[in-house]
Amino acid sequence: MIPNLSLTALRDAYRNGDTTPAQVVADIARRTADYEQHNIWIHRLSDAELAPYLARLDDMDPATHPLWGVPFAIKDNIDLAGIPTTAACPAFAYTPDKSAQVVEQLLAAGAIPIGKTNLDQFATGLVGSRSPYGACANAFNPDYISGGSSAGSAVAVALGLASFSLGTDTAGSGRVPAAFNNLVGVKPTRGLLSASGMLPACQSLDCMTIFALNCDDAAELLASAEGEDAGDPYSRRNPFSNRARHYGPWQGPLRVGVIDEQQLKFFGDGHYAEAYALALQRLSDAGIEMVTIDYTAFDETARLLYEGPWVAERYIATYPLIVEQPDAFLPVTYGIIEPGGRANAVDLFKAQYRLEALKKQAYAIMDTVDCLLTPTAGRLFTLAEVAEEPVKRNSELGYYTNYMNLLDLSALAIPAGFTGTDLPFGITLVGKTFEDRKLLGIGAYLQQVLPSLQGASHDPCPPSTMAPQRQTSTIPVVVCGAHLEGLPLNWQLRERGAQLLERTTTSDGYRLYALAGGPPYRPGLVRDEAGSAIEVEVWSVPAENFGSFVAGIPSPLGIGKVRLADGRELPGFICEPAGIEGAVEITQLGGWRAYLDQG
Repeated sequence: MIPNLSLTALRDAYRNGDTTPAQVVADIARRTADYEQHNIWIHRLSDAELAPYLARLDDMDPATHPLWGVPFAIKDNIDLAGIPTTAACPAFAYTPDKSAQVVEQLLAAGAIPIGKTNLDQFATGLVGSRSPYGACANAFNPDYISGGSSAGSAVAVALGLASFSLGTDTAGSGRVPAAFNNLVGVKPTRGLLSASGMLPACQSLDCMTIFALNCDDAAELLASAEGEDAGDPYSRRNPFSNRARHYGPWQGPLRVGVIDEQQLKFFGDGHYAEAYALALQRLSDAGIEMVTIDYTAFDETARLLYEGPWVAERYIATYPLIVEQPDAFLPVTYGIIEPGGRANAVDLFKAQYRLEALKKQAYAIMDTVDCLLTPTAGRLFTLAEVAEEPVKRNSELGYYTNYMNLLDLSALAIPAGFTGTDLPFGITLVGKTFEDRKLLGIGAYLQQVLPSLQGASHDPCPPSTMAPQRQTSTIPVVVCGAHLEGLPLNWQLRERGAQLLERTTTSDGYRLYALAGGPPYRPGLVRDEAGSAIEVEVWSVPAENFGSFVAGIPSPLGIGKVRLADGRELPGFICEPAGIEGAVEITQLGGWRAYLDQG
C-alpha cells in the first residue's frame, strides 16, 4: 500500500502521534527495496547522512516550520551539501559544500532530504531513460517511460517515497513526468525560484520545478521555495499580484484557450485522444468557456528550442567535459549537445528576432483568455518504443511543452483522469509571466471538476482548504464627472489602458455638487441617505496602473467605495464633506452631463 504523504495527511499523523519523522524515513527506506526496478535513486541518503536532518527537528517548532518532518527528493542536477551531484554522468560528479538556495530554504522550513534522483543525463530529454543508472520506469506500469528529464523526482513522489520533490524544466521536464505519474507539476515563471546551486541545461531558459500530490501542497511548497536571490543573475522579484496570499481555488467565470482540433497531435495514441476529449467535455459541462486558439506561433517557438541556436547553452553547461571526455556521455545525449559547439552569433540573433515576433503573436492570444489548456503530452510511450526511435519520440513529447520558457510563460501540469488502459493522463494550464498563483487557483478548481487520485495511491485528491479567490488583472472604478467618456479628463483612464464596462447609476442616497474652481470643472459626490441616484460610469483600470491614477487625484476628491443601484460597492470617486463649501448642489439634475448640458 502506498502511504498518503501529502502535507495535510502527514501533519495530521504527526499531530495525532500516529508516527514520527524517524519512522516515516525508516518506512521509506524499507519500501524503496520494492521499487528497485524503477531506478529512482542515484544516491539515497544513508542512516548516518539522514541523522543530522532528523536531529535538528528537535529544535524546530512545527508551528513555525511549515515543512517540519516532510520528506522530499532532489533531482541530481541540484546541489545538496555533502552529497555528490552527478547530472547522471559519473565522470562529471562533484560534491558541493553548500546546498542550492531553494534546498536551503526547504531545509530551513524543516524538510528532510531523502536522496538524489535519476534523470535524463544532463537534463537532456523528456523520456527518463537516458541514464547510465538505468531507465526510470513509470510508477503505474514499469513497461512505460516515466517522462523526463526529472524522472526519478516524479516517480518518488508518485510511489510514496517522498511528499514532494524538486525537478528542473527547460523543455517540459517539470510537466511531462507529472502527467505520466499522476502528479501536480509546477513550472514556475523563470527566476521565481533561485537557480543557485542548480546545474542548468540552458541557463537563460532553465528553471527549478516542484512535483506535488495536489494543488494546495504545490502552492504551499512554492511559498517556501521562492525568493529573490542576489547570487542568481536570472532571479526576479515576485510582484504583489503573484504572492502566496493570492492562492485559492478559482472563483467566477473561467475562459480557457484550447488548441484547434486540426492542430492536436496524439501520435497514434487513441486512448490519450479519448482522455483529452473526455476532460474537455467535463470542463464544458461544468460551465467553463472553451475558446479555440491557433497554435501556430507556439509550435514554431517550440521548434526553435532544439532546431535553433539555444542548444549552444547545453554545450556550455557540459564544457569542458564534452571535449575532453566525449565517451563519458551517452551517445544520444552527446549527439544532441555536441552540435551546440558550432552555433554562431548570426544564427542566434536571427532566432531571437523571430522569437520576439512569435512572442507578440502568442501574447495577443494569451490576452484573450484566462489561461491556455493543452494536453501535457500527446502520448505515453513504452520504454521499448523510445529505445527504437529515441530522438523522434522525445521530439513528439515536446510538442505541447517546448515553447514555454522561450516565451517566458508560467505553467501548471495537473492530473486529468486515466485512459482505458489505466494509464494516467494530464493537462497543462499555461499563463503569462508571474501568473503562477492564478494557475494554481485554476488548477485547484479543476481538480474538483476532474476528480483524480494522488500519485499512484488510492487516495482521492481532497478539496482545497483555501478560501476561493477571484483573480483579476483590472480594478473597477466608478466615475461621475470629468472622467466620463468624452469629457476633459477621460484621457487619464484611456492612457492607462482602462476600458468602459457599463453606464449605470448609484443607489439612492447620494448628493452631487459642482465644485468651485476649474477648468477642468469637476463634481463632488457625497453620501447622504436623503439624496438620490446619480448617473455614473464604471471603468476597468489595469491593476498595475491603478496606483498612478489614484495618486493624481487632487483634493478634495479621492477614491472610496460607491454603492451602485444593484447593490455592488465598487471603488469610485467621492468627495470630502469639507470640499462642498462654496459648491453648488446639482443633485436634482441626476448627473454631471445634465449639468453641463444646461450650459
